[in-house]
Amino acid sequence: MDQFIKNRVTKEAAYIIQTGVTIREVAKRFNISKSTVHKDLQERLKIISPKNYRLVREIIKKNVSIRHIKGGETTKQKYTKKVR
Repeated sequence: MDQFIKNRVTKEAAYIIQTGVTIREVAKRFNISKSTVHKDLQERLKIISPKNYRLVREIIKKNVSIRHIKGGETTKQKYTKKVR
């Protein structure tokens, strides 16, 4: 694996561990696609750092479990702004 990719994956993992953000937000922060972030954190990180992989996996699992709530809140805010 290229050193550039290893560095990117390590930085992405550190960012998501520190902040607890979603894959979408990591992609935006590092200016790469969601698919790349997903591949980095689900496949490449497992090889590079199993410890960080377990931490990131737990954060992603938590984010997936609450995504329907966040989506509902976003929709509510969108339509609340239109009414005003």
